[in-house]
Amino acid sequence: MASSVAAPSRSPSFVWCALGTAALTWALIVFGAVVRVTDSGLGCGTDWPLCNGTVFPPLDNLTAWIEWLHRLFALLIGLCGLATLALAWRDFRKQDARVLRLAMLAAFFFLLQSGLGAVVVFWELPPTFVTLHLGVAMLLLAALLAAALVAWHHPQPRRPGDSLSELAGVNAAFALLIILTGALVRGSGATLACVEWPLCYAGILLPVEEGLLAVIHMTHRFSVAAMAVTLLFLAWRSWRRRALVRRMAMAAALVYLLQIGVGGLFVISAAGPVWGAVHVGLAAAVWGLLVCLFVIERLALRARRPIEKSMA
Repeated sequence: MASSVAAPSRSPSFVWCALGTAALTWALIVFGAVVRVTDSGLGCGTDWPLCNGTVFPPLDNLTAWIEWLHRLFALLIGLCGLATLALAWRDFRKQDARVLRLAMLAAFFFLLQSGLGAVVVFWELPPTFVTLHLGVAMLLLAALLAAALVAWHHPQPRRPGDSLSELAGVNAAFALLIILTGALVRGSGATLACVEWPLCYAGILLPVEEGLLAVIHMTHRFSVAAMAVTLLFLAWRSWRRRALVRRMAMAAALVYLLQIGVGGLFVISAAGPVWGAVHVGLAAAVWGLLVCLFVIERLALRARRPIEKSMA
């Protein structure tokens, strides 16, 4: 049955370029967390792309260097993204237009993220746009991973009732929502609105009377707890599946549990910068794993269509 599914030719150079750009994007997300937890978002003032009116910041201004290096890192990803787009055009515009469309989508997300980065600086870090900036970075990461998988992964057909794509999609959407609420917690100044973990403080679980910031903080924690349930269910459902699917789901669950623990350490350490950056990095890793699992499951379902048509 599997032999009747045509496998398009692969382009190792494109796959490695897309994966490399995705890895750099993940690193940029972590670097962005470093910018936030060190309060370096306005290290270059309200100038963009210059830094306080100069190309290079002064050597004795650490926050300016952190922000400037973040921008330089983003430029590197832009160059790698151009190479990825060029390879997609060369190798897939006639063979598999899905790959080219995903590469173009990644390019769009990069431009949008860059524009939002400028807006964040010009408007002095408004929480809404800081959150959108991080959200678009996650979408850029997802587009690059999806493009690499569509170009490389050619799975065996999967029965419609045997798919985890819907459950993986729900968990991926949940992961993105939690990332955005986490950014809102930081951007709104609610990071230490609850100084204990897992309760808010003094044994209080629902700090309704403690103000809006405490409610924002605990809403994020409740979302995290809810996703832990759905993600563990996904891992359980994947236990008897093929090795790649099972390992990816288990990895997502384990990294997520580690992320929860690091989130607790972030609160207990009074917003220690290291724990904050690690927390965001783990969140991006969970998001990436769930996106990959969703794409793999959708590709397996799509592989059935030629077979179903031939049997009709």
